[in-house]
Amino acid sequence: MSDSPLRASSVLRVGQLAGVEIVDTITLDRQSRYRRRVLLTTDRGRELLLDLPEATYLAHGDGLAVEGGAVLVKAAAEDLLEIHAQDALALATIAWHLGNRHTPAEITRGAIYIQPDHVLAELVEQLGAHVHRVRRPFEPEGGAYGGKGPLHSGHHHHIGGHHHHDHAHDHHHDGERPPRHEVKLTVVQGTFRPDKRET
Repeated sequence: MSDSPLRASSVLRVGQLAGVEIVDTITLDRQSRYRRRVLLTTDRGRELLLDLPEATYLAHGDGLAVEGGAVLVKAAAEDLLEIHAQDALALATIAWHLGNRHTPAEITRGAIYIQPDHVLAELVEQLGAHVHRVRRPFEPEGGAYGGKGPLHSGHHHHIGGHHHHDHAHDHHHDGERPPRHEVKLTVVQGTFRPDKRET
């Protein structure tokens, strides 16, 4: 194989790789798997110019089309916080608090994973959860529109205090505006008890 730089201008999703020769692999953390144009280094040490028409999310198992085949994308293990709670309701409550702080989070059946943050670790421990440091690939939820865009840094509110959002939640990146969707809400009668456990 030549040592000349590779160039990738299109992405092959997992289902499109059948019969395609895998010429190399590249291991990237979650932040690095949303890019448009950047010079990368493959796992075998070759330069790879990623030159896509627009910023694109690269999932674990996707391929970057290059001359002669594809470079397989692998998700790198990252330092994360693993959050466990006593039951599903407690875990859902913690997920709500993390979402209220715009925190990228991967939610599984038994745990929530976030990037290391001592303020959030303190918050979830105050809510009765257990926090452990782990290393694993990070695949946070895609947000309200379901897209897998760039990771946003969470902003902290005072724990136990009041907070106000003085900014619109319509964040834009790379000149792209997320599509608008109509949402229908149904009004029901009941008692709202935030953070109260069912007895």
